[in-house]
Amino acid sequence: MPTSDHPLLDGLNPQQREAVLHQGGPLLIVAGAGSGKTRVLTHRIAYLLAERDVRPSEILAITFTNKAAREMKERVDKLIGPRSAAMWVMTFHSACVRILRREARHLGFRSTFSIYDQADSQRLMAMVCREMDLDPKRYPPRSFSAQVSGFKNELIDYETAAARADSHLEKTLAEAYRLYQQRLTEAGAMDFDDLIMLTVNLFQAFPEVAEHYRRRFRHVLVDEYQDTNHAQYVLVRELVGHGEDGGSPLAEGVDRSELCVVGDADQSIYAFRGASIRNILEFERDYPDARTILLEQNYRSTQTILNAANAVISHNQGRKPKNLWSDQGPGPKIVGYVADNEHDEAMFVAQEVDRLSDEEGVTPGQVAVFYRTNAASRVFEEIFIRTGLPYKVVGGVRFYERKEVRDLLAYLRVLANPDDVVSLRRVLNVPKRGIGERAEAMIEAFAARERISFTEALRRADEAPGLATRSLNAIRDFLTLLDELRKRAEEVSPAALAEEVLTETGYRAELEGTGDPQDESRLENLNELIAVAAEYEEANPEGSLVDFLEQISLVADADQVPENDGGQGVVTLMTLHTAKGLE
Repeated sequence: MPTSDHPLLDGLNPQQREAVLHQGGPLLIVAGAGSGKTRVLTHRIAYLLAERDVRPSEILAITFTNKAAREMKERVDKLIGPRSAAMWVMTFHSACVRILRREARHLGFRSTFSIYDQADSQRLMAMVCREMDLDPKRYPPRSFSAQVSGFKNELIDYETAAARADSHLEKTLAEAYRLYQQRLTEAGAMDFDDLIMLTVNLFQAFPEVAEHYRRRFRHVLVDEYQDTNHAQYVLVRELVGHGEDGGSPLAEGVDRSELCVVGDADQSIYAFRGASIRNILEFERDYPDARTILLEQNYRSTQTILNAANAVISHNQGRKPKNLWSDQGPGPKIVGYVADNEHDEAMFVAQEVDRLSDEEGVTPGQVAVFYRTNAASRVFEEIFIRTGLPYKVVGGVRFYERKEVRDLLAYLRVLANPDDVVSLRRVLNVPKRGIGERAEAMIEAFAARERISFTEALRRADEAPGLATRSLNAIRDFLTLLDELRKRAEEVSPAALAEEVLTETGYRAELEGTGDPQDESRLENLNELIAVAAEYEEANPEGSLVDFLEQISLVADADQVPENDGGQGVVTLMTLHTAKGLE
């Protein structure tokens, strides 16, 4: 029987102790922000090993990041020593890779199968689209790649996708999915989404394999359960067995594994990646004998901050009632500032950092600025540069160093200065238009032989020996496009020109509609650059494109701001998404 006066329970509050001691049916730990969930998980694992005669090899603890897995393993090591080495503490994908390496033959793969990352997957999909002779503007490979990823996260195979397809686009996508999967299999490879989908397929198609892992993993613990997608949800159900409610039946003599999930619907931020909040909201319906324990004591914040957070989050629909509280006292009041615009807001923040430094001895390294999207960093960067505040962007790169921002600026520089060969070569095949590295090298060799500039060599590309007709046509179209845009540059403002560049080159179309959150972020950055141009025009009605680019160069040259200021550290800029889990 569990004992309530064990050293591993020292320092835990009553709800945390309950969660550590629970045994039997499924357990849902609703862990509010800052309520010590990692501590509860690690102490629960340590208690299983120390007091319940559980072998380390019978424990599977699933986390969402490798960093979280490392941290959990280190904490358990400190509590119980090297015995923890045999436990599986890892991400969903890492656990599935281990299982698939061992069981690959069941699915017709070698145990040495390759794993394609997102870039590999997108390259393969681009090859498939070329093989199907699809127009990349009408059927963007990146969009197809993102949609196939979505199918796999919902456990929809290509046959099901084809059966459900109604429109021509859906049928084309389903055929690309089929061919993509065929090419993956021929290459003896799986993509990232296959790792979970194929493990689910393995367990459902081969009951004896599922039984082996159910017998092995008697305790399955899942962190950040609110961020699981459908495929991950089904994988957990297959791992623990769920004979009573319509899933794969348990073999005779095999009890359902003890499942413990930790999460908080109020902290779910990954719906755009397919995470389903229903997994945690409906846990008790999925597992009728489940027990729920709420961790509501917060160890990180003052009561004033928690009252504000509780008031905001109480408006969420369908949430489990939960009221975070703290014994750290009310603390200082929250300061609200209503800014006139984003510049006013950034200036207020910069002045506040200065005030904290002068009046309270706070160093830049003790200050963080959070914002919703990556694009929002731009105005803070400009104000910080202007006021001499050292900063760093975490989880991203400085605004003017982002690829898409540099691409659009390169187009504008080429339009302002046709001889800017560095900018010209940057955008020669961006977005892809059939002028590959081989064609570029041939033009370069031709320019060297004729002793002319690269730009002039492009104009005389038909004289370059060995250049493929397709590449030659692409170069002609590119030069025509530049000539047309250059005429427009004399007629329209920098902001309008930037918008036309994005439209006429197909750059905007390539990013739109892919469903990829990274592409949405890139579009936000490009729109922010257009907003920068509009701001410049408002302040400088007579300013030219050259003047605008000159100002950008001066702002973008952030070397004038030291990375570190005499050991005082730098202000941290990051999105709220990036900040999650770094408290």
